[in-house]
Amino acid sequence: MPEKILAPGRGGERNIPYEERTGDESVVYFTRDLSAEGLMKAYSMVCDNLKGKVAVKLHTGEKNGPNIIPREWVSELFKSKLSDATIVETNTFYEGDRYTTELHRETLKVNGWTFAPVDIMDEHGTTMLPVKNGKWFSEMSVGKSMPDYDSLLVLTHFKGHQMGGFGGSNKNIGIGCADGRIGKGMIHAKNGNDWGVVEEELMEKIAESTKATIDYFADRVSYVNVLRNMSVSCDCEGTAAAPVTTPNIGILASLDILAIDQTSVDLIFALADKDNKDLVERMMTRHGFRQLTYMKELGMGNDRYRLLDLDNNCNEISLKEAVKDVVPFKYE
Repeated sequence: MPEKILAPGRGGERNIPYEERTGDESVVYFTRDLSAEGLMKAYSMVCDNLKGKVAVKLHTGEKNGPNIIPREWVSELFKSKLSDATIVETNTFYEGDRYTTELHRETLKVNGWTFAPVDIMDEHGTTMLPVKNGKWFSEMSVGKSMPDYDSLLVLTHFKGHQMGGFGGSNKNIGIGCADGRIGKGMIHAKNGNDWGVVEEELMEKIAESTKATIDYFADRVSYVNVLRNMSVSCDCEGTAAAPVTTPNIGILASLDILAIDQTSVDLIFALADKDNKDLVERMMTRHGFRQLTYMKELGMGNDRYRLLDLDNNCNEISLKEAVKDVVPFKYE
């Protein structure tokens, strides 16, 4: 792929204030209930479009990672609502506990992801999906078995990220569905450096990869973000993740990927400065907000939304109301 020159000033270091955004609003559901019951409550608002063979894209984490979505919550969701679904993952680009299928399978056992089938989608190869209107890619390499599924639930632990600034639904799909060698290499590698792509270029490439997947599933994809144990580190750092300093907030659900990731970011910004400074700094210094503005440019959703409170009859609430009772973080 020819070298591209990055245009300056694409806003990746700045979260655009709500009053400066334009366009339609999407619905985002919110519950403060961080439990298996809360997860099921959120899921129930966005499940009607999930038909046929359902894949659940989940970051299953490195061995003994302390911050992943509790497997007990996910197990209850599968038992109650998703008895025929499959957890889907791909191998990693970095050499760690999930670098090969054999290592990945062992890590799944260690972390307790044994209550449902797990498909490592690139175990038997890869396939290409088109990227419509992309500037970096015309197609993206994903796990070979992805087209075997009819619907996709994107179940995301929202947190910081070493390179992306934050990891929401966009990162969960864009990196997590790209296969471990070709697709992730297309996103990360540049000029002979496996990790040569950073800042705005990285955010744009992640979003284009995501677009390939969500265009494939069309209206058969739903999103749930869990805002709990939000280290500045990704779950791919496992036990080496930085200590959590950001308070737990709750669970979001939406049919709009941009709206749910934008709401997640906005809820972090709605916290007091003393509570959000580490995560906000991580997002700003990595230019992570370009994930959001580029998704909007690609027509992947709306950055304006109505936040509906599942704990209070789906009444519309403000961001400040949503976070007013958060408490300083303490491990459970």
